Amino acid sequence: MSSRPRAAWPLVAVFNAGYLAPYLLPTIVGRLSTGLGLSSAEAGLVGSTLLLHSAIAGFALASRVDRHGQRRLARLGLLLTFAGYGAAALTSYVPLVIAGAAVGGLGSGTATAVAAAGIAAQRDPHRASSLGLLAVSATAGALYLTIPRLGGGHALPFAALAVAAVLVWPATARLTGAGTVAAPGGSATVPFSSRTPLPRRRSGIVLAGAILFWSMAQNALWGVSGRIGTTQAGLSEATVGAVFAVALGAGLTGVIGAGAVGSRLGRAVPIGVGTALIGGCIVVSSSARGLVGFATGEVLWNLFYPVVLSYLLGLSASLDPRGRWAVLVGAASSLGVACGPMTGSLLSEHTGYPVMGLAMCAMLLLVAVPMSAVALHTSGRPLVPGAIRRRGGNPAAVVAGAAGMASTGARVPQIGAPEQAVTEIPAPVRARRRRLIRDRSSKVLAS
Repeated sequence: MSSRPRAAWPLVAVFNAGYLAPYLLPTIVGRLSTGLGLSSAEAGLVGSTLLLHSAIAGFALASRVDRHGQRRLARLGLLLTFAGYGAAALTSYVPLVIAGAAVGGLGSGTATAVAAAGIAAQRDPHRASSLGLLAVSATAGALYLTIPRLGGGHALPFAALAVAAVLVWPATARLTGAGTVAAPGGSATVPFSSRTPLPRRRSGIVLAGAILFWSMAQNALWGVSGRIGTTQAGLSEATVGAVFAVALGAGLTGVIGAGAVGSRLGRAVPIGVGTALIGGCIVVSSSARGLVGFATGEVLWNLFYPVVLSYLLGLSASLDPRGRWAVLVGAASSLGVACGPMTGSLLSEHTGYPVMGLAMCAMLLLVAVPMSAVALHTSGRPLVPGAIRRRGGNPAAVVAGAAGMASTGARVPQIGAPEQAVTEIPAPVRARRRRLIRDRSSKVLAS
């Protein structure tokens, strides 16, 4: 058993390679439509096929990452990612492109599942999730600035995904092997033990179901954003790419801010209020008729989207330290992402982009309620000074904030930390204790 701390950066790198495909979805769908002569619905269906296979991999590996080992599964995922997307980039034969996208999707889902399970075992899952989203946003923003300047065709975005898998491969050497599992807190690896039942089943099921529709609404717009910019707003591909790059830069700012705020506001407020703001941004972007409206909607949307997503990933990781709910919720999100392009394409073709945006906004407002409820139910009440007083008075608060205690690694209550559960003592036990104290007091007075 190793006692060395496990760094988060290999997991962040693998997360980057696995989660990059959904971020590049607009340019993938747009170039499939223009480069291969596919209709909007057909190009959206190819994008949905890619993401559907990513979700399938996540559901299949939810409870198997510990058994097979992070290193082996991550390398398998990166190999499938390189082979599938590389094959799709090298051919213009539509059936082979679809097959390559499906294989690459399996690889992306496998890599994401490994990263999600490992991030859940970190000491601070929200911070690790934020780092992963930072890496993905930065990489995707750089690609949106670069790809339009390298030429047209569908090959470039697929080739970028394949190259990302190759660059991440060396990081897999730092992941755990088969038969071990990262201990909660990310401080060590311990031998893999027998299965334990999923904790917090009701909360996990509600969160997984809600995030499916949450992701569907997000990617219904994201999958057709490129076409909104070029057809409805009348912008060039280079201008749309620049808007996406600025938007993803705003996403970087949002994730940094979310990491700085941390859990000070809890999870319910960022998830609920952020989702409502995202719905408004979708309406603005889908109704845009020029550069100002399109850029405003896309930039603000990408500012709030990764913030809410980071809190959702942190919430799913908190449900199970072994990361099973994180993988399942991530797979449900991928399933929603897979349905998003097809949903957006079909709705926009039959009703237009503005009506599609209104429908997705209504869906987001509906799912914000159960997601916020899960966050309230599982996060616990904040530990306030009154709670510290019940556990030892003002001196306890002084001890909790002392620098010397922090240096020794002692586990002390902190302001804003979740309150520990209180075990109720049955009434007969308390009655016997009062009688015992009364008897002892009588004996002392009698003596």
